[in-house]
Amino acid sequence: MSLERAVYKTGKYVCERLETDESNRRALIKVRAVLKHPTQGDLHNPKQVDVPLFHERKALAEFEKTWVPLSTLRPFEEECPSYLDSLEHAWNTQFEQLEEDGSDWAKKSQQNLIELRNEYRFS
Repeated sequence: MSLERAVYKTGKYVCERLETDESNRRALIKVRAVLKHPTQGDLHNPKQVDVPLFHERKALAEFEKTWVPLSTLRPFEEECPSYLDSLEHAWNTQFEQLEEDGSDWAKKSQQNLIELRNEYRFS
């Protein structure tokens, strides 16, 4: 089985391609690991807090299937980490980056991530 890296919305994942739809230039993938946790907030108003809905975005679940644009797929040639380890690493990386940012948007994003951490159930 060959693995690929895919971008879905604002997250990045290690995945297995299950199907290719050339006519719509997309691929059906199955998630194996998380490389970058999705960004929190309103994507149409980046880094803004005063928006109608400040979205909480979860990472795709292990083995979740979704369609992604073919243009986002790249080979992944490293060893695939476990899903839970990769999720925790991606969560920690994003949380630390937000800590350095320190803006109101970053603080609100960290609140969302803390809620998600409870759902993800890692220490």
